[in-house]
Amino acid sequence: MIRYYESIGLFPQAGRTLAGYRNYGAADVNRLCFIRRARDLGFSLDSIRELLKLWSDQDRHSADVRSLALAHMAELEARAAALGDMIKTLRSLLRACDGDQRPDCPIMDVLGAAPSPA
Repeated sequence: MIRYYESIGLFPQAGRTLAGYRNYGAADVNRLCFIRRARDLGFSLDSIRELLKLWSDQDRHSADVRSLALAHMAELEARAAALGDMIKTLRSLLRACDGDQRPDCPIMDVLGAAPSPA
């Protein structure tokens, strides 16, 4: 992932030793940990880029950081709601499907149904 982060400009190109090995300092490790924690929270690479800019800006406003985090939380909540709807629909379909040897299956009926006109 480090090479990828370097290629997209999220992480600076590492210095190299005489033998050609990458050389990372403590600041590099801290930056990688920051990126990893942000990824673990589901932030997009673009959002992480913005967060990194704010992280390195000692004159930043915490309101800017909060705004990014609030927007991300809203996205996560919307995705969670959509996943909840999918789970509810699948549960309903699974209850309606006998799971026997017959070919009739409400799951297949729903998946194969023509879209309703909008």
